[in-house]
Amino acid sequence: MKHSHIRSLTQVALGAALLCLCAFVTVPLPPVPFTLQSYAVFAVCGLLGAKRGLAATLLYLALGAVGLPVFSSFGGGLGALLGPTGGFLLGFLFVPLLCFFAEGRGRRALALCFAIALLLSYAAGSLWYCFLFAEGKGFFGVLTVTVLPFLLPDAVKLALALLTVRRLKRYL
Repeated sequence: MKHSHIRSLTQVALGAALLCLCAFVTVPLPPVPFTLQSYAVFAVCGLLGAKRGLAATLLYLALGAVGLPVFSSFGGGLGALLGPTGGFLLGFLFVPLLCFFAEGRGRRALALCFAIALLLSYAAGSLWYCFLFAEGKGFFGVLTVTVLPFLLPDAVKLALALLTVRRLKRYL
């Protein structure tokens, strides 16, 4: 195996490991906990690029799907992935997919793609929660518990991820 392949595989594994670690930093808020997962997915995709970032995110989701306790509050398995926060977990895939558009276009393009990915993740997670778990709250009622409390913290996490990418990108 070539050195570049080993390096890429190692970076993907480390990216998935960072996602796992950041999931354990949890503040349990009903119905959606506050974690550092979104920071991790932004940082990993910004540092590794869209292709390896997608691989790391898929690896993380696969590890959780097979039952390893890598989601928030040490959750794992298909039940956790298909539970109330499943739409937000699957929404993480928007980050690397949108990073394809930002590659080679600079920090502003990356910041814009991160912001759009965050909004799409909110939409996916809120719709998932609304249709499967809301029990009559309605979409706007769901937004008040699944999105509004997280707008400012997620904006800070996005900014920190951009700063992390800016500081560490040259070392990769």
